[in-house]
Amino acid sequence: MIDPLFWLGLSILLVAASLTAVLVASIPALQELARAARSAEKFFDTLSRELPPTLNAIRNTSLEITDLTDDVSEGVKSAGQVVKQFDQSLNSAKRQAENIQVGTRSVFIGIKAALISFSRKKPAKRSARTLTNQ
Repeated sequence: MIDPLFWLGLSILLVAASLTAVLVASIPALQELARAARSAEKFFDTLSRELPPTLNAIRNTSLEITDLTDDVSEGVKSAGQVVKQFDQSLNSAKRQAENIQVGTRSVFIGIKAALISFSRKKPAKRSARTLTNQ
């Protein structure tokens, strides 16, 4: 059993059997790898068709949101100006009401003073002689 040709043949046979077993075991894995590559290719094709319109839609939406934001900012500024004008009008009306109140009070005080003045008994007129005697 020391024949080297026998051992060489046996080792070649075992290497061939091992390679055959590896190939048989790797066939399903290679088939799955090919299936995954086809699926990835389909996905990338779909992505290349769908992604640019989606990105354009997102860009347009962003521009529209920017426009709406500008419009809302202008509306808020306009509302702020309206509120400021209303506040100024309210302050002006308050000052006018206070002026009217002061004016009305002055008129009533004047009328009251006039009534008091007219309702007093008038002192007797002094004659010029009475004034020179004193």
